Amino acid sequence: MCDFEHRPGVKEATLVVRNLRLTGVDNQNLEALKTEIDKLFGIDEVIYNDKSGSIYLTYDASHINLEGIEAVIRKHGANIHNDWWTHVKESYYQFVDKNIKDNANHQPHSCHKPPPGSKIS
Repeated sequence: MCDFEHRPGVKEATLVVRNLRLTGVDNQNLEALKTEIDKLFGIDEVIYNDKSGSIYLTYDASHINLEGIEAVIRKHGANIHNDWWTHVKESYYQFVDKNIKDNANHQPHSCHKPPPGSKIS
């Protein structure tokens, strides 16, 4: 895939896929929740599976992170499922999201450049 196959602002190199079980999702808040998450910059796709009670997200981790998405989920009366495995995945996702964001903003250092302010003739 290439960057042209995703929404604007979503880069293939920093694209992540996440799936989390949710609680408190019903017919009243499901569409509003999905619509608001879908409008966030950096989101590529949002799918909710009624059978498993899970939300599947693909997003660019250099623009948005899981905490921002969880805030929208809680705003609509739902929450992340309170079991061990979901918390382990959530912590791992947050760790990876932070690394992706940090690496996307990192300016590489080169040993072959002259130091700033030096005069080379």
